[in-house]
Amino acid sequence: MSKTIIVSNRLPVKVYEEDGSFNIVTSEGGLATGLGSVYRSGDNVWLGWPGIEVADEAKQHQVKERLADFSLVPVFLTGDEISGYYEGFSNEILWPIFHYYASTYSNYKQSSWNCYSDVNKKFLAAVLEIAEPGDTIWIHDYQLLLLPGLVRNAMPDISIGFFLHIPFPSFEMFRLIPWRSELIEGMLGADLVGFHTFDDASHFINAATRLLPYNSSSNIITVDDRPVVVESFPMGIDDEKYASLTGTDKVIQEVEHLKETFKDKKLILCIDRLDYSKGILQRLQAFELLLETHPEYREKVVLHMIVVPSRDSVPQYKELKENIDRKVGDINARHRTIDWSPVNYFYRAFPIDTLSALYHAADICLVTPMRDGMNLVSKEYVASRTQETGVLILSEMAGASKELIDAIIVNPSDINMMAKAMVKALSMPVFEQRRRMKLMRQVVSKFNIKHWVRIFMERIKEVKQMQQSMRSRHITDVTEQAIKKIYNKTQNRIIFLDYDGTLVGFKSDINAAKPDEELYALLDDLSSDPTNQIVLVSGRDHNCLEEWFGNTRLTLVAEHGAWQKKNGEWESIPGLNDQWKQDVYPLLEMYVDRTPGAFIEEKNYSLVWHYRKVEKGLGELRTNELMNNLRYLINDRGLQLLPGNKVVEIKNIEINKGKATSAMLHNKEYDFIMALGDDHTDEDIFKALPDNSLTVKVGSNISAARFYLRNHHEVRHLLRSLVQPLPVTADK
Repeated sequence: MSKTIIVSNRLPVKVYEEDGSFNIVTSEGGLATGLGSVYRSGDNVWLGWPGIEVADEAKQHQVKERLADFSLVPVFLTGDEISGYYEGFSNEILWPIFHYYASTYSNYKQSSWNCYSDVNKKFLAAVLEIAEPGDTIWIHDYQLLLLPGLVRNAMPDISIGFFLHIPFPSFEMFRLIPWRSELIEGMLGADLVGFHTFDDASHFINAATRLLPYNSSSNIITVDDRPVVVESFPMGIDDEKYASLTGTDKVIQEVEHLKETFKDKKLILCIDRLDYSKGILQRLQAFELLLETHPEYREKVVLHMIVVPSRDSVPQYKELKENIDRKVGDINARHRTIDWSPVNYFYRAFPIDTLSALYHAADICLVTPMRDGMNLVSKEYVASRTQETGVLILSEMAGASKELIDAIIVNPSDINMMAKAMVKALSMPVFEQRRRMKLMRQVVSKFNIKHWVRIFMERIKEVKQMQQSMRSRHITDVTEQAIKKIYNKTQNRIIFLDYDGTLVGFKSDINAAKPDEELYALLDDLSSDPTNQIVLVSGRDHNCLEEWFGNTRLTLVAEHGAWQKKNGEWESIPGLNDQWKQDVYPLLEMYVDRTPGAFIEEKNYSLVWHYRKVEKGLGELRTNELMNNLRYLINDRGLQLLPGNKVVEIKNIEINKGKATSAMLHNKEYDFIMALGDDHTDEDIFKALPDNSLTVKVGSNISAARFYLRNHHEVRHLLRSLVQPLPVTADK
């Protein structure tokens, strides 16, 4: 029976040794809670580092046996591996880059990269020990970016999901990493790549298509012939747990104590791990500004600040803690009175009951990270507000801000804005608090952790099914032999061939895509068979096709059907005119002037905007602008816009590859009809041909065609196989 294998850097438990034996304490983290329903059912398991270094093999065996009772599988790491892989590469390179602190904190060491690669391979070995065909592997977070690709290479057909729990940076930031391409390749080993927000998913697609030779369509990146889906899945929390905690005796007692302590004061709560991405110093500056500009709130408000210790032995974090200590001390020294300290500062972790009481009692929750993947503190606060009052102030840089839109959304770099937000929150009427909180609680309840797990797992299955359906259309050796048998049994054949991208590779310089001797020989072999009619249907102008193929036996159709060579002479479609060019050309010229690398190709009855030489991103941007302007200009002129591979063509509406091919089939009986093309314009051919035709899309499997091939090399291989004689078999 197939199983799900969850893989993360840490297991969802804390393992500690006491008196020679190992004890297990279950973690209360959001991920551990959410995935509990997955790894604790059936044969499913969770694989990861147990959190302690265990060098002795006998003790390792003991830990394995203890963890097996919890459906957990340990990956044992040495102290050097933890230092180089986790503290080195993961937290000194990936963490600052992904949180936009590259110039300040990144430390690009080759030794850290080597260790990161080795540990990812160690995780691979552990996965391969337990993975079987049909399993689903769900890999988590930035410590294991290489693992999806490693697993894919070892088990090509297995289902792999990957989820990144921190932000994915813009391309300009991500490209700073020396090993950027290897990281993207690793992530693209997954079938489904998940992020918290749409922005993160967009950044990833942009980086992948700019760094690697892969194309994307919407949210699908095609890696060879395997579509990889990239989507956002905002992570939720166990809202029922946080809501129910507020009704327990212990929490109720703590809430009463807090109310008694702060009975005449408004309580502003913030809870963070010690990290430069959390915006703790900026938050203190904003609170200080509030006290200075609104003295009426002195002795009326308290900032209750919890900072959970994290890596405070690292110089940057140690310095951050010292700055926080200094700032808190400064605010309290200058503003406190005998009965009031403006900032209550705690540098330690608290049990979940205490946190629940604070969430339930706090009038305001201040969540203002400089950059955060999601930030579940904001959702925990909302889930704990069973009385449906309270105000959430939330950073626009946290993923949660995309969902909790009824919070007061702030820019964490804008100190004035945050101070004003606190004033707004402190003075917000109860009815407005209830309106906002009720809406946010509905969001947190609907999109909870169970929902997040369910939709991700369902989506992996959908992606795998999509891949299987597409894979069946690729022309394999078996399909090729079947086509060859049909070909050899027929006597009146017509084959339509596109040129650029189909018979030759795509070139940045359109004049560099000249036919080579191999192609001439192949086309000669095909057209020399008297039962074949080989039709070259191209967007190129007729003078170019005449120069390249004028002396061959091919039937030539140029400029998408505007010109056709009949009886040795070129003829154009009757009634075409080119008077419209004088109005369209100046607009194209203006965009060429604004877009380095773009150029215009003029044909007899069409104009073509080329952007194959333009910087990626800019070309697409300018082309969208151009097409929006052109739509108004060509309206009611009998023209059409035809987007293609790095081109946009403006031509008469009567010109159509589909119409040209249909005319050739009119009143003629062919027993073998085949068409191959790579472009949007070739879709017209596929749609125009009879249902029993063999239609082949090149370079993509999203098409009206019945089959697809990856590139022009596969096209030539298929055509070459058609003209090769069938092997002679001896009679039995």
